[in-house]
Amino acid sequence: MQTLDVISINIWQILIALINLLILFLLVKKFLWNRVKRIVARRQEEVDKVYVEAEAAKSEAEEHRRVWEEKMSSADEQADTIVKSAAEEAKRKGEKIISAAQEKSAEIVRHAEMEADIERSRVEKEVKAEIVDVSTKLTEKMLGREINAEDHRRMIDDFIADLGEES
Repeated sequence: MQTLDVISINIWQILIALINLLILFLLVKKFLWNRVKRIVARRQEEVDKVYVEAEAAKSEAEEHRRVWEEKMSSADEQADTIVKSAAEEAKRKGEKIISAAQEKSAEIVRHAEMEADIERSRVEKEVKAEIVDVSTKLTEKMLGREINAEDHRRMIDDFIADLGEES
């Protein structure tokens, strides 16, 4: 009868590994999670503010158009030729105002989206850098020695890129 000493389960090693994993998770959550949430919330507030301003500009343009149309519809027909020429002129001006307001609101929205993309990229870079720094410090403390920072950063960047592709 032969015993399999090669295949054995050491419950204490498994428990220690799980405790280490739990401690690492709690440390990362304590030091990174709230920072990341605050940064993302602040950026979202800025983006929402830009969208609200763009919507307000669009609403204002619509209100101008509505007011102008109300004035035009309630005008008396005093002199047909004067009214017709004034109405045509007013319509052209109204269309110009609406067109300009729509262009302005579209430009504000494009600008806001562009700023949001730029800001999102910047925040992602900041978050990556913070994750790499904290991970390096945690790993150094856990291993009790200094590791090659460049190799560690490359491993962390690869890991983060893999996470980004999965989601």
